[in-house]
Amino acid sequence: MVEAGKELRRAVDTGKVIFGKRGTEKSILKGDCKLVIISGNAEKYAKERIEQLCKTAGIPFFEFDATGIDIGSYCGKPFVVSFAGIENAGKSKVLELIKSK
Repeated sequence: MVEAGKELRRAVDTGKVIFGKRGTEKSILKGDCKLVIISGNAEKYAKERIEQLCKTAGIPFFEFDATGIDIGSYCGKPFVVSFAGIENAGKSKVLELIKSK
């Protein structure tokens, strides 16, 4: 999990990552999103909606076994991150790391 957290931080620093439910939904619907990360303590209804959108669009999603506070910390953000949509991984290997699990 720590390695995935480091790769997520690298994606934030070198690529393009969208935070929040609404922004992630928009990214999925536009087809820009390559991977969705969901916190373990995300709201149930919102999590089900995002997962359904991902399945419909054929976008992989990964439920992090961490809280939104932990994911926010990994991303270097001073707020809770329950949903993150990766549009461009940059120099990160988070896409390969998540797909291998």
